[in-house]
Amino acid sequence: MSETPGSTGAPAHQNVTFPSAGTTAHGYLALPPSGRGPGVIVIQEWWGLTDHIADVTDRLAKEGFVALAPDLYGGNVAHDGAEALRMMRDLPVPRGVELLSGAVDHLLALPEVTSAKVGSVGFCMGGGFVLHQAATDPRVGAAVPFYGVLQGEAPDFSGLGAQILGHYGERDTSIPVDSLGALADTIREQSGITPDFRVYPAGHAFFNDGRPEAHDPESSALAWRATVDFLHARLG
Repeated sequence: MSETPGSTGAPAHQNVTFPSAGTTAHGYLALPPSGRGPGVIVIQEWWGLTDHIADVTDRLAKEGFVALAPDLYGGNVAHDGAEALRMMRDLPVPRGVELLSGAVDHLLALPEVTSAKVGSVGFCMGGGFVLHQAATDPRVGAAVPFYGVLQGEAPDFSGLGAQILGHYGERDTSIPVDSLGALADTIREQSGITPDFRVYPAGHAFFNDGRPEAHDPESSALAWRATVDFLHARLG
C-alpha cells in the first residue's frame, strides 16, 4: 500500500447524513447532470474520505450515476501509512459491511435513484469491502474492486448475486497477481459467477491521480472506461 494519502491532512468530505448501523452516518453524495440515475456506492481507501474519493464520486455523477461515498471513519483522515493501518484495523469487517448496508438503504430510498440495485466501487481497503458487501447484500448488482485488499479470510460467496469486474496491478506487491486465480476459482465454485479480473502494467493505487508516484494514466483510463460501461450495462 502507499505511504502517503491522496490528500494529506485534508478534511473528510461530508454533505449528507443518514441512519446506519444504529448511528448517524455521514457521506458525500453527488448527483448527475440530469438529476436522476442508477445508484453507486463509492468505498474509500484506507486513508479515509479524501479529495481523491470525492473526485471519483463526482466523476461517476458526471457519467450519469447517483454516487454516494459513505465516510467509514466518521470524519477522520489518515496522515501517514501507520495511522491509516491503525484506522483500518479499528474498523472490523462486519462493522464496515453493516455501515455500507445503511448506505445502500439511504441510496435506494432517494427519489433520484432509478435502479433497483446499486453498484459498488472501492479502492484498496474499499475494494476488499466491495467483495465483502457484494457477498452479503443481494442489493448489490455490480461490484468493482480496484486493487481490493481482503482483510482476514475471504467471505462466503455462495449468496453472491453481483457480477464482478476487478482491476489489479501486476506490480502490486500487496496483492500478488498469482493470488487472483485462486480467488476467482473460489468465487466461481461458491456462486457460479465468474469474476472478470483485469491486470494492468502498474502497481498499487495506480488509479489515484493524487499520487503521481503511483498513478498510471493509461491503465487508469482503461480501467475507468471499463468500469463506467460495466456499471451502465448492469444498472441501466
